[in-house]
Amino acid sequence: MEETNSHRIHTFSLLILTFSLFSTLALSRFSPTDNHLISCGSTVDTTVDNRRFISDSNPNSPLLSSAQTIPLTNQSPSPYSIQIYNSARIFKKPSKYAFEIKEPGTHMVRLHFHAFVSSNLDLSDAQFHVLVNGYVALSNFSVGKVRDFVVKEFFIWADSDKIVINFVPAKKGNYGFVNAIEVISAPKDLIADVGFLVNGNKDEKFVGLTKQALETVHRINIGGPKVTPFNDTVWRTWIPDYEFFKSSNDLSKLMYFGGRIHYQIGGASREVGPDFVYKTARVITDTNGAVLNPNMTWEFPVDEGYKYLVRMHFCDIASISLGLIHFNVYVNGYLAYEDLDLSSITYTLASPFYVDFVVDDDSSGVLRVSVGPTNKTMAYGVDGILNGVEIMKMNNSVGSLGGKICAGMVLKSWPRGNIGVLVPFVAGLCLLLSLALVMHRRTVGMRNPVSWSKLPTEVRGVDLNHVNLHLSGKA
Repeated sequence: MEETNSHRIHTFSLLILTFSLFSTLALSRFSPTDNHLISCGSTVDTTVDNRRFISDSNPNSPLLSSAQTIPLTNQSPSPYSIQIYNSARIFKKPSKYAFEIKEPGTHMVRLHFHAFVSSNLDLSDAQFHVLVNGYVALSNFSVGKVRDFVVKEFFIWADSDKIVINFVPAKKGNYGFVNAIEVISAPKDLIADVGFLVNGNKDEKFVGLTKQALETVHRINIGGPKVTPFNDTVWRTWIPDYEFFKSSNDLSKLMYFGGRIHYQIGGASREVGPDFVYKTARVITDTNGAVLNPNMTWEFPVDEGYKYLVRMHFCDIASISLGLIHFNVYVNGYLAYEDLDLSSITYTLASPFYVDFVVDDDSSGVLRVSVGPTNKTMAYGVDGILNGVEIMKMNNSVGSLGGKICAGMVLKSWPRGNIGVLVPFVAGLCLLLSLALVMHRRTVGMRNPVSWSKLPTEVRGVDLNHVNLHLSGKA
């Protein structure tokens, strides 16, 4: 696609989206049962996007080891900085927060980091581990010299009355820090328990996604601008797809839809994806067989050695009537869905839904998603569409999102901090300690080929059994 056309269409879409902003801000917010918002190291509460972050210096703070921590304030903040990033809590020894949980289930945990310099301490030098409810969320983590703030988001299943977050310096003499913490209940249908394994060999379901620890590594608004937490019902950030879009042909077009998105009864509505995602897309214009490889492809950097949950969002905002779009969906080059007919799923236009795929990394450090035409594609129509993509890393067999060492060994390694040399000796022990987690990763053969994670529908009792899912062949 020519760069000049891309920017011209994007600018036009952005203007329309900005103009229509005020009509969508009135949408109701999700109200979580558990809603812990903590401003770390601050002596006063802070409000961000109408959300109140409570100071962890408060006597009722969930911080359980304040004697081993240091509050720090940025003495020279930018006049445009967000207040929660102007203070931090420093951990020179293992420390923890414990959050009371009223409702068991999936919780969103967000950790906010901004490496400012204050009191002769440069937070970019910090290196530490973070454990969340027995999972290794971050290992040897360092913000580095990143000037902007960093937000790490996790989905953690809580079946007890607390979520505990441990900060452990990587070694004695080092330290950890955090600027703000969010621990909030996730919408009940935000993480479905079943996804499709995509490996090109056989059709399988992956059962037990809700009990996995997940880390959001990419959340992409395809064809549209950045979506900030203020414009998302569960306070997420969606970034534009330009740096990930790799198609070399000029057949893709950006599209903005100015009408009403038809969220349907029976599912998550806007908690799964906001209007701003479903009202924009990239589409493939009619190829009529003239281009050898007309697929649209996105490439995302990922860590090797993990499974990934790939959630793809679709909403037909391109058609003038039902039944005009048929296309294939690929993940890592494998055919994940063949001859996808959007209207056979939603029975109406501009009605969003998503589907979850589980895929292993292919040792390249890159995860690819594509959409492209099929032999059922109609002449002079649209050959493919995609509105959004989310990619989440899944914990490995030792309950870690950051290496081969389990949480127990991270805590036991302090203050030596040399857990790297212990890997050959403790990996087996970690595996045994994580046996209960492994039991949740069972997979079963697919009998019913469709298990769409569908947004709510205005038509009750929609039967999806006639839709065929084919997980074979590689593009």
